Amino acid sequence: MSIYIVKRLLHLIPTLIGVTLFAFLLVAAVPGDPAQIIAGESASEEEVQIIRDQLGVDKPLYQQYISYVTNIFKGDLGTSLRSSKPVLDEILLRFPTTLILTVMSLVVMIIVGLIAGIASATKPNSLRDNVSMMVSLFGISMPVFWMGIMFILLFSYYLPWFPSGGSSEFKHFVLPSLVLGLSASGILARLTRSSILEIVNQDFVRTARAKGVKEKYVIYKHTLKNALIPIITIVGMEFGVLLGGAVITETVFSMNGIGRYVVESIQFRDFPAIQGSILFISTIFVFVILLVDLSYSIVDPRIRYEN
Repeated sequence: MSIYIVKRLLHLIPTLIGVTLFAFLLVAAVPGDPAQIIAGESASEEEVQIIRDQLGVDKPLYQQYISYVTNIFKGDLGTSLRSSKPVLDEILLRFPTTLILTVMSLVVMIIVGLIAGIASATKPNSLRDNVSMMVSLFGISMPVFWMGIMFILLFSYYLPWFPSGGSSEFKHFVLPSLVLGLSASGILARLTRSSILEIVNQDFVRTARAKGVKEKYVIYKHTLKNALIPIITIVGMEFGVLLGGAVITETVFSMNGIGRYVVESIQFRDFPAIQGSILFISTIFVFVILLVDLSYSIVDPRIRYEN
């Protein structure tokens, strides 16, 4: 197991290099002179040169990338052009908000998605199955920002139960986590349904039923347990999707998280902040996928990581 973990960590190196390259090329791919774009057309040459020195865009591209990666290893993601503060400090200040929102959304997704998927799979082609799948399709199809606005109108304006924005108290997270969680639960519900239907017709399930095991134990102990591998995979993938979805949701609900920080940085053309945020979120996502991969052997003892 330990050998496998080391191998997987080594395999992450090319992925992380690709992430740093993508984040770096964001500035290099901007048409024209990024320093001139940031400074504005009315800026003097001296002001533009100062920004060039801050960004390091006056050096050859390979030297810029080497310098960028070297600074990353030092824990330096650059300095924000908007606030003149270290980007890493600003990200860490906002990360708890995004993490709480993502975890709460994930809990909503798992609860709603599993219940809807199991309810559909236990009565396939029934009214309950059709309604569950239609609702899940609605959740998948509706844009997150639209759902957010509708939730604000319903639960903040017409029914003033929750605040429409902010991130200082638990109640501020309820509506945005519901929006993100419900939009993602449709995918989990459909996957859960298909996974259970694939397992429920196998021999060991028929044997359990033939022995007189109660149906709820057949579903939850035998069927669902053996269908967890694809479910865990989609949950891990959705964790990264929810982190990305927070960009829109945090803006709609005026939350002080990384997502809103990215949007404001794009508006200000704060390239170091954009680079640092993308790199930070992508790195977390890569390691979450690693944890999901390692969890397979816990769920299914037949899986071994000896090679």
